[in-house]
Amino acid sequence: MAKLEITLVRSLIGRPKNQRTTVNTLGLRKTNQVVVQNDNAAIRGMVNQVKHLVSVKEIEA
Repeated sequence: MAKLEITLVRSLIGRPKNQRTTVNTLGLRKTNQVVVQNDNAAIRGMVNQVKHLVSVKEIEA
């Protein structure tokens, strides 16, 4: 199963509450923090909602 390596590259300061909540739900708290999530439709949807704040790389499990 593929996984996604998600990095928060932009600050959450001044962002709307729904974007901050989405980033926190992905498991990101600090700028440049990296998390690995399973590649599924829910995670892809969250990443798409905050694509201007994060960097995504696909990795093999």
